[in-house]
Amino acid sequence: MKIINFAEQNSIINQFMSELRDKGIQQDRLRFRRNLERIGEIMAYEISRTLNYTTREVATPLGIKAMSLPADPVVLATILRAGLGFHQGFLSYFDQAENAFISAYRQYSNETDFDIHVEYIASPSLQDKVMILADPMLATGKSMELCYKALCDSKGTPAVTHVASVIASTQAIEYIKQHLPENTVLWLAAVDDTLNAHGYIVPGLGDAGDLAYGEK
Repeated sequence: MKIINFAEQNSIINQFMSELRDKGIQQDRLRFRRNLERIGEIMAYEISRTLNYTTREVATPLGIKAMSLPADPVVLATILRAGLGFHQGFLSYFDQAENAFISAYRQYSNETDFDIHVEYIASPSLQDKVMILADPMLATGKSMELCYKALCDSKGTPAVTHVASVIASTQAIEYIKQHLPENTVLWLAAVDDTLNAHGYIVPGLGDAGDLAYGEK
């Protein structure tokens, strides 16, 4: 499995990440959502470089120009609800892609133990397509695994899957490597080493869904 961690090199993503993490700046929900979008846009551009391309002729007002254009069908899949702002960044670049949405939530049996439930799926066929599966926070990796399997079970197997997250824990990375196909590519803006007793990434940034859309 290939893992791309943007934090390994300095880039403008550092600025967006610092604002997402900053407990003062992140209270501005509009800016929080926009920073998720901007990281999604950068990842979308980088993922576009991995696609297959074909040459097509484009008619301009003054002639014909051969252009190399993406040939792979792309489906943008997002885990509700925290993924919506992140999803918009990918959609701004892959504006002709199909879209899929799936819900996943934690049901706690006590303060620290929880099960993950998947309830809602709206998706086109995924068979032999390129799927970009986005969720800002990759904490344990279990939600991502369950959503991937639920989508594939109901909509077919993608040719390749790009898992995109803003922050992942080292534990989640190892989990994803063990439970998703080898041809999965994992795109990350940052990696944090610790999960707390509630399964949240530390230092992380808090609850991305609440920060983007308000407390539930």
